[in-house]
Amino acid sequence: MARIPREIIDQVRNSVDISDVIGQYVQLKRAGKNFTGLCPFHEEQTPSFSVNAEKQFYHCFGCGRSGNVFQFLMDYQHIGFVEAVQEVAKLSGTKLPTAYTASSAAPAETPASREQDALLDLHEKAAQLYHHILLNTPAGEPARRYLQKRGMTRELIEQFSIGFAPVQRILTPYCAQQGLDYQLMRKSGLFTEDRDGKLQDRFIERVMFPIRNGQGKVIAFSGRLLNTERTDLPKYLNSPETPIFNKRRTLFNLDLAKKAARTDGRLYLFEGFMDVISAFGAGVENGIASMGTSFTEEQVQVINRTTKQLDICYDGDSAGQNAIDRAIGLVNDHQNGQLVLRVVQLPAGIDPDEYVQQNGADKFQTYVHDREETTTDFYLRFLRNGRNLDNQQELMAYLDAVLKEIAVLDTPLEQDMYLSQLAAEFKLDKTALQGQLRQLHGQHAQPASPAQAYQEHAAANFAPPVQPASVKISRTELAEQILLRYMLHDSNVWSHVRAHENFHFIHEKYEALYMVASSYFSEYGDYTAARFLDYLVDYPDLRATLSQIEQLTVSPDVDMQVIDDCLHILTQQSPLQEQIKKVRAQLKEASTLNNTELATQLTIDLIKLLKKQQQYKAEETK
Repeated sequence: MARIPREIIDQVRNSVDISDVIGQYVQLKRAGKNFTGLCPFHEEQTPSFSVNAEKQFYHCFGCGRSGNVFQFLMDYQHIGFVEAVQEVAKLSGTKLPTAYTASSAAPAETPASREQDALLDLHEKAAQLYHHILLNTPAGEPARRYLQKRGMTRELIEQFSIGFAPVQRILTPYCAQQGLDYQLMRKSGLFTEDRDGKLQDRFIERVMFPIRNGQGKVIAFSGRLLNTERTDLPKYLNSPETPIFNKRRTLFNLDLAKKAARTDGRLYLFEGFMDVISAFGAGVENGIASMGTSFTEEQVQVINRTTKQLDICYDGDSAGQNAIDRAIGLVNDHQNGQLVLRVVQLPAGIDPDEYVQQNGADKFQTYVHDREETTTDFYLRFLRNGRNLDNQQELMAYLDAVLKEIAVLDTPLEQDMYLSQLAAEFKLDKTALQGQLRQLHGQHAQPASPAQAYQEHAAANFAPPVQPASVKISRTELAEQILLRYMLHDSNVWSHVRAHENFHFIHEKYEALYMVASSYFSEYGDYTAARFLDYLVDYPDLRATLSQIEQLTVSPDVDMQVIDDCLHILTQQSPLQEQIKKVRAQLKEASTLNNTELATQLTIDLIKLLKKQQQYKAEETK
């Protein structure tokens, strides 16, 4: 098999997000800009495995394993580099030229993997067919009018590959024409089977919304009935579960939303597909929706791996408020304690889709940002429903319920703020409310509440990884790391250092990385950590060194004074230390041999070197 060109390797590597790939094997939690989890390569109780989504590499502070997405698959699946490239291409849907796919070393396809590929291909073809019918045929005209009425632009229709399944059952003959296997069609969920075993289209006269997995592959459909006068039929019809579709784990638009969430830091949970699409068109691209009305534990876990904050954005009517309450309870019961939960409640009777149509994109963006509230704010309002607060007994019941919500807040400041709010609204003694709150805290303390126990478990098991405190490096090595970090990322710094005649790093690993980087830059014009890690595929020790350097927190703006200070340490101070060490050894030997003349001269040399060292230290102090 021909060697895969570097440009194709770059294309395949850039086609995926490393956190998405590793997230299929490791439960990752967001920690600042990175993701963390338990290292899959060694036994540990506290997470030390870090994935840098921005630079597309991983590093374990415990065992030192590091690399890019290819290296992870090579280490985890015990496969070669070519097989890792093929696997990533398969995950992203990138088509490799046939010259680079036929490898005798590649693991043989299993029947299950072949079936999965065939099902994905069938769903993609079905999506294209439905999309074509909607946009380009007379049969799609009623659906086009419906979508236009709902404020759906051509751009949005194409972005989400929305289609239409006409009353004529066109998918079955299309698949027959393609020569598709009968059993494959049965398993796809796209067809129903009569008593005689004959297949026919499951979806007819429905606007078709493709459902995609986290990698953007079509795995199912949701069909919205065009003629809602047919009350004998469900308004929305979803694909049944298949080998490629599990509705409890699937979230609509996750493939697009998670990219936007990396910038915005949150996901918005909407009730329906149209809400997500309308929000997307209004510039809120990080919206997701569960399948139908169900929001599941598995979906919470997916969200928990994807973002650090979830905003529940449901309708403000009674049904919407009850749905928010259920969603909050589900999230609190099944997240790791690090997911921030907020509520954005729309005006009663208006869903996000309607709000965008009535008020426009700019006002919708402003609304979802400005109306974000804590779950406590939500419960202060929600717990009033059905209660007559002019009745003292019902007021007491309300206050008791609200204080239970306040009691679980993390900080005394938050608790005090809500107590002041209650005292002012109902003209109560704040001291009395504080006493009641202390009683609730006492109840939580003996025994520990499930929430407290869970928080303690989360604190023990999901702490962000830190570099072990025992790992200390010298001032010289830190200067080497900082200098090399800037050299790799800035060509001006690289040229500035190269201009120093006979420059070299003190420690062998940094000198080796410097030499390999010289070869890398002679072949490539620019630097990315992920590509350089490919270049270091045969040097595991250097990969670990590069990962340590990339983890450094340095200013993005280059300060040439910092560069020169590092150079000064490496070209002047560190060699001086070696000279002092060498002269001391020679002096000891001269004294042992009673060579008085040599010992005197070496003593004079040592004094000069020590004075020079003191001068450097004085300069540093200034």
